[in-house]
Amino acid sequence: MESLKELYKIGCGPSSSHTMGPRKAADAFNKQYPQASSFRVTLYGSLAATGKGHLTDYTLNEAFYPKPLEVIFDNQTVISKHPNALTLQALDQADHVIAEQTFYSVGGGDIRTDADFGQQINNIYPHKSMDEILQYTSEKKMLLWEYVEEFEGPEIWEYLAMVWAKMQETMKRGLDKRGVLPGSLNLERKARRYLYKAENSPRYLRRINNLFSYALACSEENASGGVVVTAPTCGSCGVVPAVCRLIQEVCEFEDSTIIRALATASLFGNMAKANASISGAEVGCQGEVGVACAMAAAAACQLEGGDNKRIEYAAEMGLEHHLGLTCDPVDGLVQIPCIERNALAASRALDCATYALMSDGQNRISYDDVLATMMQTGKDMNQAYRETSRGGLARFFKEKILHKGNKNR
Repeated sequence: MESLKELYKIGCGPSSSHTMGPRKAADAFNKQYPQASSFRVTLYGSLAATGKGHLTDYTLNEAFYPKPLEVIFDNQTVISKHPNALTLQALDQADHVIAEQTFYSVGGGDIRTDADFGQQINNIYPHKSMDEILQYTSEKKMLLWEYVEEFEGPEIWEYLAMVWAKMQETMKRGLDKRGVLPGSLNLERKARRYLYKAENSPRYLRRINNLFSYALACSEENASGGVVVTAPTCGSCGVVPAVCRLIQEVCEFEDSTIIRALATASLFGNMAKANASISGAEVGCQGEVGVACAMAAAAACQLEGGDNKRIEYAAEMGLEHHLGLTCDPVDGLVQIPCIERNALAASRALDCATYALMSDGQNRISYDDVLATMMQTGKDMNQAYRETSRGGLARFFKEKILHKGNKNR
């Protein structure tokens, strides 16, 4: 597995695959060909299908500004290596192609080139499965966050302190703002209203309403293109911060305690990246919100006193009970059902942590098993349900709008 710095990335929403990844590719290509007079980018797969709603064309224009850019949305061509592909071309004054390169946005803001596939990535962790990590930590009698420190080095705590600070800043901005999110849906921001209701709710409802408001705050900031932390992606950025903030408030933990929980959570996100996928275009939302729920459940279980095995059990449940979850963003926007899913996944993460804590820690299905299942489920999933907005909620919402429009004529 790579460093957790490759999992927790700080950048602008609404989609790590559709904005952060393409922007990274564009910046690299632009820097490589400063002599170009203009550029052309062709988007394929999910990037073509939902690129406008995800602001892909907007972020690409920003990357190449002030030079002219033509963006082509190719909905027909299928690139086998990954559904999120884009081809960048540098052009001279006569519009002749002087250079061309294809990139793949593989999730969480990461990009690959043709040469990268099959190449050894920069692994800093020696173990290739969660079972191996559990065995190693059991033999060494160490906690999972101590395992992270062993291979990342003590300097990782400074990075995670910055990550936690950014998560809190995102929540604060989201809770302070009102109004309507950008895009065709005219969706109202709800985080501030949920926080107000939480403060005026009976005690038994207050905590869950606070949790919802924190998750909504992050997700709404993401939907508006604000700065968020991928955990593991932009579209699922609200789950982990919401769970950590609620537990910190209830238990009055120091930031250092929360930061250790983020380290543990990263192992489960990183393992999903290494052995499966966190790309909605490749495996659906099970790889985004499902993995986020697993990460948050692991963090919550550690914060509530769980040992390594129970932490793994909590994470396994968090992902297991999101298996098969489709990615069908309405009108290509990271809003419906994405924002609500963050709030409800945060609640489920706490449930998974509590369930694991009450157990004997012996689960028949391992986290590794669920990752393998998720990847196979993603491969079996119809393309219409993998971030193309051609199936599921996106399709039926569009048909409903068209039907209403025809009736009103």
